[in-house]
Amino acid sequence: MCGIAGVVRLDGARASVATAGAMTAALAHRGPDGSGLWSDGPCVLGHRRLAVIDLSPAGQQPITNEDGSVAVAFNGEIYNFASLRRDLEDRGHAFKSRCDAEVIVHQYEEDGDRCLEKFRGMFAFALWDRKKQRLFAARDRAGKKPLCWSAHDGVFRFASEIQAILVDPGFPREVDPEAVDHYLHYQYVPAPLTIWKHIRKLQAGHWLTVENGRVRTGPYWDLDFRLKDNWGSPAEAEERFRSLFDECVRMRLVSDVPLGAFLSGGIDSSAVVEAMTRLAPGTVKTFTIGFEEAAFAEHEAARAFAKRLGTEHHEEIVRPKAMEALPALVEHFGEPFADSSAVPTWYLSRMTRQHVTVALSGDGGDESFLGYARVAAIRQAEKLVAMPKLARGLLSGLAGLLPGGGPRSASRRAKRFASVEGNTAAEHFTELVAYFGRSRRRELYEPDFAARVPGDASSRMLDLFRYAPAAEITEKALYVEARSYLPEDLMPKVDVASMMSALEVRAPFLDHTMMEFAARLPLRFKEDGLDTKAFLKRALAKRLPAEVLDRPKQGFALPLEDWFRGELREPARELLLSKEARERGMFREAEVKRYFDEHQAGEDHSPRLWSLMFFEMWAREWLDRDRPAGF
Repeated sequence: MCGIAGVVRLDGARASVATAGAMTAALAHRGPDGSGLWSDGPCVLGHRRLAVIDLSPAGQQPITNEDGSVAVAFNGEIYNFASLRRDLEDRGHAFKSRCDAEVIVHQYEEDGDRCLEKFRGMFAFALWDRKKQRLFAARDRAGKKPLCWSAHDGVFRFASEIQAILVDPGFPREVDPEAVDHYLHYQYVPAPLTIWKHIRKLQAGHWLTVENGRVRTGPYWDLDFRLKDNWGSPAEAEERFRSLFDECVRMRLVSDVPLGAFLSGGIDSSAVVEAMTRLAPGTVKTFTIGFEEAAFAEHEAARAFAKRLGTEHHEEIVRPKAMEALPALVEHFGEPFADSSAVPTWYLSRMTRQHVTVALSGDGGDESFLGYARVAAIRQAEKLVAMPKLARGLLSGLAGLLPGGGPRSASRRAKRFASVEGNTAAEHFTELVAYFGRSRRRELYEPDFAARVPGDASSRMLDLFRYAPAAEITEKALYVEARSYLPEDLMPKVDVASMMSALEVRAPFLDHTMMEFAARLPLRFKEDGLDTKAFLKRALAKRLPAEVLDRPKQGFALPLEDWFRGELREPARELLLSKEARERGMFREAEVKRYFDEHQAGEDHSPRLWSLMFFEMWAREWLDRDRPAGF
């Protein structure tokens, strides 16, 4: 796990080593164990190292093949590197280190761009082919490792994080109104967009080339839910899952530094820890943070499971302080990002890094095995949108009479589900996941800013539904989650929050073979009414106790609703109703004030207020320091 950066002159002239060096230095937090630069005429590759495999100087990057004609800067892990290396050595390739990065250059020599098909892992890399004067870059299939890039003013730049590209004081900081619209809808800016007009993100499962002054990108992998394995019974599929899952965990135990696991007390992380106790040498270290608010605390369940398995358990009860974490998150994300669970992820990573350098997590189980209620309920959405408008209005009115309940109560979810607009199940789903739906965004924007917003952010998710290689609406929704929320929200959140503490996080559920296995399962194996993770619960019944399998899903959330009536009330008011926010000319002050006042009166606008608050803090950090003319 590291940080990479670099430049390529599109006109073929010699690239600036100083520029690449400054970009690489901006990523020092990702790689505190060393740095390196490698140049060849129009290309300079930079690398910051977090040493995990082969701690010797031989593992320093960028790393080359035998004659220096191919060099790579690599971030991540290739879990099957040992078997690939044996095959490459049999073919005559000579290695000078034990690190997995060196496999990439030799596999590229053998297979060219198709080397990606061989790699099983999490990665973002940039490889320079001296003979072809060509850059080849790629991002892993699930989007676990980030890569952003820009082709501006004759120079191609790339980096693990946006702020590395922005170190050049002459780089234009021009905000993209389309990205703002997407951010307010989804709580993140989806690839290939970034908040900046002149910077793009490489999408998950995509490659990129720079050759003859031209930048090209394209996909090399996707999920296909139309392909189904022919299982004799669900029990056969469950046995295959257990075998494959153990393999995915075992591959992620290779490390030359201390290793542990996040443990929340839920099914996914518990499954990972249970497998580690059987497969890892020595006592497994587990890490949990807890909250004082009972509705958001999972630490007692995690502690009980850790005791059952005999792990070396570390626990910290925190009272997260948003104003402590937010400035650091704003700096490292480099663009607005409103998933508030980044805050507890940051606290958990900071605590875990005091003990280990690598941690396994349960990320990805929800996306593959129907873990979200919004996906499980999409068939009900089909029935809802098929109702006559009068009947829908009546149902929405009846739902409105339900008691308010807590932030995670069934009644609140039912009210939200019934009140969402949409003429199709896909439109209903797209509005259901929106922080600011279509009508709310129209009301929020100042007229001049609204005129600069092209199209509608919801169209991106609707396009995914239309394109989804799946026959059933539920599997279309699973595909959408795997190609939107997973790589654009969940993965950046974990990457940034963990790398701020130089912690590497590995996710067995996100091995692409596991994702493909889940996509090829018959839907009837995974679906059980509104129940979530039915397949996992059956498959893990002999490994996990009932108290883990039957616990309601909690997630990793914060008590924002109460915070915006307590400790965040005044900071939010000061930020959102400030002269600076008003003069940006983007959001109508009266509308922002309405959200704030209605929240104080009892309505829950906390996700929207958090989105606006993060945006304003980001703007002060990244715009007000060097605001471009005309913005």
